[in-house]
Amino acid sequence: MPDDVDTGERGALQVYRGDLLALTREWTALHDDELRRRAVKAAGEKDVEVLVSLTTAHLSHAGGSGVLTSPHTVKAYELGVRQFLAWAEGQAVNLLRPGRHDGQSYVNALLAAGRAPAGVSLRVAAAGALYRALRWAGATEALPFQDVTVPVDHTPGIIKRPPYTEDELHDVLRVADVQARFLLLLTAHGGLRISEALNLKWDELDVQARRLTVTSGKGRKTRVVAMSTSLGRAARDYRAVYGPGGTEQVDRNRTTPIDRVFRFGDSETARYHLKKAFLEAGVSFRGFHPGRKYAGTRLLQQVKDFGRVAAHLGHESVDTTRKGYAALAVDDLKDDLVRW
Repeated sequence: MPDDVDTGERGALQVYRGDLLALTREWTALHDDELRRRAVKAAGEKDVEVLVSLTTAHLSHAGGSGVLTSPHTVKAYELGVRQFLAWAEGQAVNLLRPGRHDGQSYVNALLAAGRAPAGVSLRVAAAGALYRALRWAGATEALPFQDVTVPVDHTPGIIKRPPYTEDELHDVLRVADVQARFLLLLTAHGGLRISEALNLKWDELDVQARRLTVTSGKGRKTRVVAMSTSLGRAARDYRAVYGPGGTEQVDRNRTTPIDRVFRFGDSETARYHLKKAFLEAGVSFRGFHPGRKYAGTRLLQQVKDFGRVAAHLGHESVDTTRKGYAALAVDDLKDDLVRW
């Protein structure tokens, strides 16, 4: 295999992990006194960039996944830290000696601004990560988010953010080009997360056997996914154009290694391509996840087995599936769902 392909294979993920490890070492290489001094100074000055760096270093050094923490998680935490620091600046909060009501005040401010409880929880997690990093650095003992209360929305997610309907998908697939069709069916029939779809490699796609292997699943789990007839045909059509020996195999604008199925690796580019098809079909694009939810509801309607649905979607446990889909009575889906 040529060197450039080998480099591409290691690619963006290896570069990302290398950068994360280098950032971590910048902080862990410091003497304890210097680590504390820098953290105290950054907190006193509310230096956003340094505090984000400290939080990311702690997350990749002592977090649950360490240096294997996904880019998506790191990005979400960085954004959450920035948002909290902006609020703290406006409220003149002393970061190292926050008041005992400051944590809950931040939660209440987010709720009053119209943030959904789930979104508030994510922002609180990021702010909590900042304080764990400051404690790790020896800058403070404060944990202002330890006992905060975020209201729980008991409305099932599948009700709040329902799957695409049969008619919506039909209308989009009717006008979608070969790339958008394959991407949409990977989520809506294959049940793949968008990150899993974009990380798919050609050698993980078996068009003849109509199955694909997901090696980049959540929690770094691997699973085999059976392809529906529609997805199998879309995969075959896509491979004929963009696959090895395909008519459009060479693309100078490709941003991913040539062993990857898709020529782009970021969700924003995928959103751009898929949203065009939805716009042309006159269907509201609600993101990638409603397609994955469609896959779950369809399979549950057919097999009435939460275990099989969990395996298809790559859920960590059957309880996750049951909690997410139990709100839908299988019999109520009959009018909207038909065999594929």
